[in-house]
Amino acid sequence: MKKQILLAAVAALFSFTAVQAQGGGNFQRRTPEERLKPIHEKIDSAFKLDADKMKKVDDIFLNSFKEWDKTMEDMRAGGQPDREAMMAARQKNTDDRDAKLKEVLTADQYKTWKDQIEPATRPQRGNRGGGGGGGGGGQQ
Repeated sequence: MKKQILLAAVAALFSFTAVQAQGGGNFQRRTPEERLKPIHEKIDSAFKLDADKMKKVDDIFLNSFKEWDKTMEDMRAGGQPDREAMMAARQKNTDDRDAKLKEVLTADQYKTWKDQIEPATRPQRGNRGGGGGGGGGGQQ
């Protein structure tokens, strides 16, 4: 009897852990400030900007994140957002942000941002497909 109770407890713990690892339904969108933190750290360590420039860069990203959240909220309010419209809105948001960054960063710093830092800030997707090896075909 004790073995059955212990086994049931271990199975319940394992199930709970597996559900939590997959999100557990508790997914909460990060705030703009939470999204800013890792970018701030990467830019600060890469460029060692003075406080005034760093504040400007932080403000650019914070405003960009807030604008994106507002855009997505507006799109969701109209029902299921159109994928193409969402991609176009994302591109416009990125272009606006990048235009502002170019005003604050030097050409070399901006190039480093686009080529090295920005790609490292994108969410990484795990291999979600089953079977067959290799990554999916990305856009080229």
